[in-house]
Amino acid sequence: MEIITKRFLLRDFLQEDELAFLTYHADSRYAAFCSPEEVMPDFTHQLFQRFIHWTIEVPRHNYQLAIVDRRNCELVGCAGLRQDGYAAEQAELGIELAPQYWGRYAYAIEVGKALIDFGFRDLGLKEILGISMSANLRISRLAKRYGFQAIGIQAGSDWMRMRGWSQIEWQLTRESWQHLFPL
Repeated sequence: MEIITKRFLLRDFLQEDELAFLTYHADSRYAAFCSPEEVMPDFTHQLFQRFIHWTIEVPRHNYQLAIVDRRNCELVGCAGLRQDGYAAEQAELGIELAPQYWGRYAYAIEVGKALIDFGFRDLGLKEILGISMSANLRISRLAKRYGFQAIGIQAGSDWMRMRGWSQIEWQLTRESWQHLFPL
């Protein structure tokens, strides 16, 4: 599975991506937006193995793709559309960049647009959902840029509440996407 953008190759994870994946997940800047469990090496390893397993799903319902810089083949993050637990024409969008790429050169904008196009055009989705935390203002700005609407605010898990954060639920319909970015 591959999606090519101007600067990136979004592709299925390969086992050799694991070290770079584990490295950016261990970065303290990345950990600031994670639960204590999510930054443990065992958790990150199991998560990576889940992404590898999804590459052989039949039928495929989950796409968690490595974001690779086409110039130097470096792993800069991952992004995905996950349908498990959702209705047939829905998926959850997730984008994460290694901290050294945060806020740089519209990386997340380019990757997100390609993945949303893929979801609506190729997967036939009617709705893409997202979840973010209130403290992650970059993700909130990105969601609004794409036309996502905030549809709910939840208290979030204990570790989020202890920091005074909440969880924001986002929704993007195919119609609103086509209005902004014709397929």
